[in-house]
Amino acid sequence: MTAPVSRYAEADVPTEYGVVRAIVYRVGDSVPPEEHVALVVGDVASGDEPVLARVHSECWTGEVMRSQKCDCRDQLDLALRAVTERGRGVVVYLRQEGRGIGLGNKVRAYALQQEGADTVDANRLLGFADDARRYDVAAAILGDLGVHRVALMTNNPAKVEGLVAGGIVVAERVALKGESNEHNAEYLAVKARKMGHAL
Repeated sequence: MTAPVSRYAEADVPTEYGVVRAIVYRVGDSVPPEEHVALVVGDVASGDEPVLARVHSECWTGEVMRSQKCDCRDQLDLALRAVTERGRGVVVYLRQEGRGIGLGNKVRAYALQQEGADTVDANRLLGFADDARRYDVAAAILGDLGVHRVALMTNNPAKVEGLVAGGIVVAERVALKGESNEHNAEYLAVKARKMGHAL
């Protein structure tokens, strides 16, 4: 089952990758509103060929602070470059920071990691699931765009399962390899070992 979403605003935005259509979606009628964004290139609703797509969860620390503790910024950059170079595709940007636990709790998890916990155990110590993200909103956004078959850029099997549960056909999984460094090597290893990410 997919979440109800509605288009709230849209405009073309010139970026370093090229012009991208930004479509802001709202979920429900909460205050403040829950908002997510589809970044669209080309006509994604036409044809039977799978649409190159990425479902990306917000990472303020990686995307704004340019933290080296994760590979999120690299994955977003690779995805946006891929869809603009192809001239057709969509990146659904979900506002679910820290695998769904929020920015404050993510920084609390970072503090636990400084004390020796890994990324999964830190979430558990704070009383959260290993990964609290949901993908029904992404499936609903893709459906609204007329996208029903995707070549999904992801390493996360839970993301594939979430979209399939929301009625999206994942015809292909496209691996996304961000940069590994001394600060995120163990983080990436834990995601592969404990969460089944294909790295």
